[in-house]
Amino acid sequence: MDPFVTSVNGISRTEAPQPPDPFSGPLGSISPWNYTLLACLMFTVTSLSLTENFTVMLVTFRFKQLRQPLNYIIVNLAVADFLVSLIGGTISFLTNASGYFFLGGWACVLEGFAVTFFGIVALWSLAVLAFERYFVICRPLKDVCLDNRHAAMGLLFVWTFSFIWTIPPLFGWSSYTVSKIGTTCEPNWYSTEYSDHTYIITFFTTCFILPVGVIIGSYGRLMQKLRRVSNTHERLGNVRKPDREVARMVIVMIAAFMVGWTPYAAFSIVVTACPSIHLDPRLAAVPAFFSKTATVYNPIIYVFMNKQFRKCLLQLFKGNSAALETHLNPTSDQAAGTAESKLGEMSTITARIPISGSGGRRPEEERSEGSSSTSQSGLDSRICPV
Repeated sequence: MDPFVTSVNGISRTEAPQPPDPFSGPLGSISPWNYTLLACLMFTVTSLSLTENFTVMLVTFRFKQLRQPLNYIIVNLAVADFLVSLIGGTISFLTNASGYFFLGGWACVLEGFAVTFFGIVALWSLAVLAFERYFVICRPLKDVCLDNRHAAMGLLFVWTFSFIWTIPPLFGWSSYTVSKIGTTCEPNWYSTEYSDHTYIITFFTTCFILPVGVIIGSYGRLMQKLRRVSNTHERLGNVRKPDREVARMVIVMIAAFMVGWTPYAAFSIVVTACPSIHLDPRLAAVPAFFSKTATVYNPIIYVFMNKQFRKCLLQLFKGNSAALETHLNPTSDQAAGTAESKLGEMSTITARIPISGSGGRRPEEERSEGSSSTSQSGLDSRICPV
């Protein structure tokens, strides 16, 4: 849209054109190549995400030994990321390729709700995963073990809680609207209405601060437990420290979570607190597009770094899945110990963590009980796999 010239008191001045309806045409202030770049970015992210997360679901469906209670939430994460990309990523690619939201208002509401809902499901899945790992390793309820019922309750909580806090904009408490760049839809961060502000603050608290607290708290307690076990091993002359084996993984998980979601959360709060702030539409779009890359690296961090999953994946592509199932589901006790040793880093660490603390026992007593406690812990880790 070209600028137009007006005359006031004989003086000519050039005025910038008013932005058109976002559903009828592109913004005149943004060059078409910007939308082309975003379309290419969304095509790449969406393709990778759909491929990776579909692979996670396929391998889990194909191999029965992967369908363990602690893996339910990981598969749930893959399902949520897959749906984010399938709906939000596809719509975003099409609209950026066209340069404006040509699909209309109904598609805007669909994308805004779907991306927000499935995104929060994925985000809370990471929090529940952290809590379940803390529950399995630290065993706060002593002999209570994570089973199918507990895993199902975690899934029910994630989907119900996420739905409760993403459905209100469809019924008038805030709304889903076109972003400043005009090709994506999101919650209405820019509204100046008091009711909209209350929703954004509530949404930010329940869907970002709470899961961050759960993740940091759970992994923090887990690391404290492993550090105590490591000190015990050091006193017994065992140079292998389990906390070092998990520390890098925990740091990567927390860092990935914060890198993916903190910019978008910070942007939302800033815009909500200062709705009149002027931001270039391209700059304002960066946090939202950046958060969608989480659907690509989540499977890499939480699934592909798992040794058991990698073995199943390789065997699936080699076409020898039957042999793998026979190998990973042995019947003898000796073979069971071998299978347990292949469950990955977290299972190996669990097998070395006693159910109860050593208290005031002497190192000689701990050493004499080492073989029996390890055997019992190994059995527990097969019942409650990590």
